[in-house]
Amino acid sequence: MLQTRNDIRNIAIIAHVDHGKTTLVDGMLKQSKVFRNAAAAGERIMDSNALERERGITILAKNTAVTWHDTKINIVDTPGHADFGGEVERVLNMVDGALLLIDAVEGPMPQTRFVLRKALAMGLRVIVVVNKVDRPNSRPDEALNETFDLFIELGATDEQAEFPVIYAIGLAGKAGYAADELQEDLSPLFETIIKEIPGPQIDPDAPARLLVTSLDYDDYKGQIGVGRLFSGVMRKNMNVVRILTDGSKVNGKLQYLFTYHNLHRQEVEDVSAGDILAFAGLESISISDTICDPADPRPLPPITVEEPTVRMTFGVNTSPFAGREGKSGWGTSRRIRERLYTEVKTNVALRVADTEQPDRFVVSGRGELHLGILIETMRREGYEFDVSKPEVIYRNDPDTGETLEPIEEVHIEVADQMTGTVVEMLGGRRGQMIDMRTESGTTFLKYLVPTRGLLGFRAHFMTATSGMGQIHSIFHGYAPLSGPIQSRQYGSLVAWETGVSSSYGLENAQERGALFLGPGVDVYEGMVVGEHIRNEDLAVNVAKAKHLTNMRSSGADKAISLTPPRIMSLDQCIEFLAEDELLEVTPQSLRIRKRILDNEERMKDQKRREKMIAG
Repeated sequence: MLQTRNDIRNIAIIAHVDHGKTTLVDGMLKQSKVFRNAAAAGERIMDSNALERERGITILAKNTAVTWHDTKINIVDTPGHADFGGEVERVLNMVDGALLLIDAVEGPMPQTRFVLRKALAMGLRVIVVVNKVDRPNSRPDEALNETFDLFIELGATDEQAEFPVIYAIGLAGKAGYAADELQEDLSPLFETIIKEIPGPQIDPDAPARLLVTSLDYDDYKGQIGVGRLFSGVMRKNMNVVRILTDGSKVNGKLQYLFTYHNLHRQEVEDVSAGDILAFAGLESISISDTICDPADPRPLPPITVEEPTVRMTFGVNTSPFAGREGKSGWGTSRRIRERLYTEVKTNVALRVADTEQPDRFVVSGRGELHLGILIETMRREGYEFDVSKPEVIYRNDPDTGETLEPIEEVHIEVADQMTGTVVEMLGGRRGQMIDMRTESGTTFLKYLVPTRGLLGFRAHFMTATSGMGQIHSIFHGYAPLSGPIQSRQYGSLVAWETGVSSSYGLENAQERGALFLGPGVDVYEGMVVGEHIRNEDLAVNVAKAKHLTNMRSSGADKAISLTPPRIMSLDQCIEFLAEDELLEVTPQSLRIRKRILDNEERMKDQKRREKMIAG
């Protein structure tokens, strides 16, 4: 007989990127007296990861808990970007309801659709929070109507479509039941959570059973598993069985048991069903493992996530500068392989596969950002490796055998005068416009674009819109191949010889395109040093030195004038890569290089390819 536990609420906070999830959690933590001095607590408290703070986005789902009038509220802050959808899909298994944040100006956006669809499919009770109602051009009523339409479009039940609504200013920590009648704190939000989100349904007398939905690590306690206890009671030093996804069983003992309290894990002796807990003591834990009582070893349904759509090849760095900048021994195939397979244990949307080459591994993920975060994380840990250009993962239609490619639903916001440029760019990438509307000098476009057409597109889009446009995409489905797409308009400037870049050499090279480096930088033959103004590659000698003579002529000693180099970020480097190029990644540098470094060998290989295509 299932019972409802009324002293606990388990909720997730879901929203589109930058709609204020983490800021709202800040306010909830401060107002529930988590901190002695709320003003000194800072901002984006939950975004503890350095990459999250730098990029201003949530990457990893995190747990916290607050107490409001004797009711414990477990809160899971989830990522808003679709590339990290695997994080959202697994943590929704732990909760009974969700707060859906909607920006009062922008309304529901692509990632809103993604996370809401998952929440509705799991039958969660959803509270809609219309946030940022103090923004200029705020339109809370229209945003709410668009949200209701989205609920109906995604197949919400009658009960789910009758969602409660709260209006809020997350940054100021205010909420209310009407947009123009906000209280000075978040009391209406807390009260609505207690009233509308059901308590967990539990069977307290059944044997203990838990599904591992998240992993952490402690230097002293080892690997830590996180999940919701569905039934029974778990106790410290209790003997348990770990059931793997393949059905095999491993016996173990829970040496440590924790629950969440405010921002910390609190060690406890036992945990009752319905609560979210963390445990340690088992030798190896994986996402989707079931931890249960040996008296009744039955597995819970495993977590399923959508398949990846983009892949890259990771490999050992083979450039002439290999071993200079990474940690000693951290660039070997064994180290890289070990690190990638470790990542799969916690990153459920990621796939890693060995190749015929022992030093090359295929890594598949949800998008360029998903893989880019992994690359940046490994780089900061001290690894040295190279990666290939991202490519989409095709499928075959089981009925017709036809090749299918992934399609993205793209939402674009751009100034009216730039609309023509964006439409032309997306047309060249096989995009199909499905909606277009204009409001107050801004045009909103909705397209269906092949994923391969979006690889490398964002950098060109930001350049064309002078950094003022916004683009968001979400996986739409698979469709037949839509024809050839030109991915890159310009070729590369390639270093002719190994040496140190000089002002004299760079001055001659900059007439041929935009350079990626300045003087005094070590370069090697085959390294990409800039972008050519034409669509083919060109070898340039940036290490060329000016010969000294005893002859002088007018103008011979004119000052050298160099254009500042274009400093490329990791995301820009990934987008720039061509088919025959690799990105060399080290803790200190990012270098784009040709797969074949020798210029003469590369030219011969290019001619062989051209003959094969012509023949």
